[in-house]
Amino acid sequence: MFKKLFGLDKKVETQDIPEQEIILSPLDGKVVSIEDVPDPTFSQKMMGDGFAVEPSNGKVISPATGEIIQIFPTKHAIGIKTLGGLEVLIHIGLETVNMKGEGFTAHVQEGDSIKAGQPLVDFDLELVKEKAASTITPVIITNIDEAVASIEKISKEQLTAGETVLTIKVKR
Repeated sequence: MFKKLFGLDKKVETQDIPEQEIILSPLDGKVVSIEDVPDPTFSQKMMGDGFAVEPSNGKVISPATGEIIQIFPTKHAIGIKTLGGLEVLIHIGLETVNMKGEGFTAHVQEGDSIKAGQPLVDFDLELVKEKAASTITPVIITNIDEAVASIEKISKEQLTAGETVLTIKVKR
């Protein structure tokens, strides 16, 4: 679905793909089940599966090592392709596209190689609370059918940025 949008129609050699990938929390905050995100695009897994975080601050870090394949002009959403070929979408808040980038500062750009834990975006949490539908931030694996053999989610109520949330066995 996102291959053309993210320009991911490049072939990767199978031996270069790790067998397992770890996805870290990109934010500090409360865990929200993807099914409980108050937006059907995410809760009904139309874009893929994952988790969400209700952030306690406005700092977003990379959940994995890879490449920035898309950063929306409004800086509210970032697409990452991991070393194992997973496509990870971080969507900061709900209906934040309407903010037109106000309150968002990106620290990366498309094509950048990134390391897990590297700062990606800072945002004004209070402004998002004021102007958006929600601060809940979905973290979605958008190519789950093509790239994921199995997924294991941790069961916690609170997350610290950089903490493991998903362990994924990658299809080879």
